[in-house]
Amino acid sequence: MPPLDGPKAEQMIGKVVLVGVTRYGGDGQVQGLQQYAGRVLRISFDEGVVLADDVDGHERYLPPMLDNYVAAEPGEYRMLSTGATVVDPDYVVTWDLHARQ
Repeated sequence: MPPLDGPKAEQMIGKVVLVGVTRYGGDGQVQGLQQYAGRVLRISFDEGVVLADDVDGHERYLPPMLDNYVAAEPGEYRMLSTGATVVDPDYVVTWDLHARQ
């Protein structure tokens, strides 16, 4: 695993991340889509990127591959899964989760 980028990790603390997760079944077909946003609480190798969910405050854990977190363009982002709108998030990231066959 590549080392955590210290300056980027520090820069991300307190920022809002818009997350998209696509889940695939063993047959390769999409099984579900999930979108949520949260504020970065902390980042480490052990826990990954830890967000406080914007809706309920629960902690969510994401992979610590910081190159995948890209600066978001300013604007309103409507989440298809909930209909909620996130205004001017700092970062966006998407993950594809594949079930084992």
